[in-house]
Amino acid sequence: MFFLLGLLMFQIGSTFIYEWNISEESKIILNRSLLMLILVGTVISLMLSKQKIFFFAQLPDRQRLITMPFHTIKLPYFLLIGLMGSSIILIPLFIHQEINYLKSILLFGILFAIINATLEEVIWRGIMLSSLKRNVSTFYAVLITSIGFGLLHISIGIPLIISLLFSFGGLFYAIVVLKTKSIYPSIVFHIVINLGMVFNGWII
Repeated sequence: MFFLLGLLMFQIGSTFIYEWNISEESKIILNRSLLMLILVGTVISLMLSKQKIFFFAQLPDRQRLITMPFHTIKLPYFLLIGLMGSSIILIPLFIHQEINYLKSILLFGILFAIINATLEEVIWRGIMLSSLKRNVSTFYAVLITSIGFGLLHISIGIPLIISLLFSFGGLFYAIVVLKTKSIYPSIVFHIVINLGMVFNGWII
């Protein structure tokens, strides 16, 4: 109930913010900051139901072997591949964007990426994923959190179909968290992708 209340307050707050006479960048930063309402609602729900609050907050074990479908790989290599894959979104910056444009949105891009990536990961791949895994199978926990993550992007004006496609990003982040047993790698990958989205002009 409190999760839904937090979600409702988030949506109401977002509606009010977009009516304010402030810059588009400020509206987006405030909107992403309101994700805290969903986080607080989720935490309250878990506390009232006396469930343990867990969100994969430990640092990844560098000696950990990551099991893939056909082989195993050391954690540092796994993270390097993930970082390289996430960084592909930055390639257009070196082809199309001017330095002056990038400088003008640098602060906004950094703020957006850090706030958005951290809160979204803690909500969906942290608290929600770990809580659902205690009650349903890992498959359904990943499915539900990935779709929820995708649909939440509608609140920043992203069309429904594209928001659903973002669910594949949620799937990727969930795999990273479950394989590494840590939320920090997914936050870093998410920050890189968010920076690319801002610098490529996909957010504003």
